[in-house]
Amino acid sequence: MPSRSSSAPLISATELHDLLGSVTVLDVRYRMGGPGGLPEFVNGHVPGAVYVDLDRDLAAPPGDGGRHPLPSTEDFQTAMRRVGVSDDRPVVVYDDWSGLAAGRAWWLLRFHGHRDVRVLDGGWPAWLEAGGVAQAVAIGPQPGDFTARPGAMPVVEADDVLGVPVLVDARAPERYRGETEPVDPVAGHIPGAVNVPTSTNLRADGRFRSADELRALYAAAGVTGALRDGSSLASSGTGTAVYCGSGVTAAHDVLALEIAGIRAALYPGSWSGWITDPRRPVERPTSARP
Repeated sequence: MPSRSSSAPLISATELHDLLGSVTVLDVRYRMGGPGGLPEFVNGHVPGAVYVDLDRDLAAPPGDGGRHPLPSTEDFQTAMRRVGVSDDRPVVVYDDWSGLAAGRAWWLLRFHGHRDVRVLDGGWPAWLEAGGVAQAVAIGPQPGDFTARPGAMPVVEADDVLGVPVLVDARAPERYRGETEPVDPVAGHIPGAVNVPTSTNLRADGRFRSADELRALYAAAGVTGALRDGSSLASSGTGTAVYCGSGVTAAHDVLALEIAGIRAALYPGSWSGWITDPRRPVERPTSARP
């Protein structure tokens, strides 16, 4: 299969069906705050897929870096080799969580230098809808030879977040506004951030909007002028940065922007990391303040 780059980060169920056997398929089913997706994987998965545990393989333990800090380079490389990822073999990732966990896997692989990673558009439901087989027998993969080389996707850390020209908060609107906070101990958002919830990246059928639709969606929030093929922003890619609650679902907005042709940075610590330092400012409506 010809090498693909991040300019084509999605794959349809039909395309994946035709490529089975020539790609590494990773099942990243997950629920925030719930049990892992292993039972669902055991009940049925894309033929040849290997299960990846988000908490174990795609994050470090919670701490000052938030609820889902980035894994160390060594740990991520070990995990990806264990599930069969190799440098010269394309990777397809999917979940049943609107692409939120798959987006995290996509971003981490791209960040660590894998050049050919795609997300199954519509995830597991789209696979079944297209008549895809649900394999219930897990086959152990051959170890991969993936070499993790971090830095291929831009990141921004807490000390630089307030200087980002356009900072996007990917959480639900009520969490962004500070009206409710079901997960973290502090409500509100980082000052100056604009809100583009991950849910708005998708159509009603659970698939991503078109590139033109996504460009219009983000332009309405002030994200413009960062097209990869003619960027007027800094080459570091930090003209636009995205965060969420713990750094997982923000990758979905980064993916949506990539589809739109816009390179955005990720703030890995996100809100849960931001609030670990009480000196950092928090913005929320007056009515939401204690």
